[in-house]
Amino acid sequence: MTFVQLIDCRTDRFDEMNRLMDRWVEQTRGRRTATHDIVGKDRSDSSHFIEIVEFPSYEEAMRNSGLPETDRVFQEMVALCEEAPTFTDLDVVRDEQLNVLAARAFFEAMGRMEPERVGDHVTEDYVDHDPAYLRPVQGVEGLREQYADWKAAFDFGFRIDGQLAEDDQVCTRWTWAARHKGEFLGIEPTGQDVTMRGMTWQRFTGGRISESHWIYDRAGLMEQLGVLGR
Repeated sequence: MTFVQLIDCRTDRFDEMNRLMDRWVEQTRGRRTATHDIVGKDRSDSSHFIEIVEFPSYEEAMRNSGLPETDRVFQEMVALCEEAPTFTDLDVVRDEQLNVLAARAFFEAMGRMEPERVGDHVTEDYVDHDPAYLRPVQGVEGLREQYADWKAAFDFGFRIDGQLAEDDQVCTRWTWAARHKGEFLGIEPTGQDVTMRGMTWQRFTGGRISESHWIYDRAGLMEQLGVLGR
């Protein structure tokens, strides 16, 4: 279970504390078990800071605390604070990146939903960058037409192989599996089962996708359809 430690302190020497933490990061490279660190400053009190440190588990946090560098940094940190820092230990019981959930819902719906429903997932000013198209596809209607073309040509679905998120962006690595049932780029239906791997970078606004960039093995798809190599 993921474990989070909150460190609450007051100091007017934050720049020194920041340099102290940079030194700890450098000195513990390859041995520390902390995976994520966030420091927040109280908007109503500029000397009040809370640090949030994430670990894979409580046991890993204890291993991290046992590093000699961690103990030295803690002693120096105490000297920079107006009073002794306080610690709160938390077992994480819910951890959801909402944009990741929205991206997952989009890919799970692709192939199953009707074209009229694509607006459920994207913003009105959505922009889609797809290497199969000469220009970016603009807006809900543009995406609806693009999706309808793929849906008419293939019965398909996506399997999500991995996702990474940062700020308002999500990158999804996927495998696409389909059966060629209709005309596609001038290719008559073959009934062929095909697969394709790719990645999609997406930006989110208000929980909906506002921009997508697709990268996928289009040449491999064309080869499976018997076009390349003829």
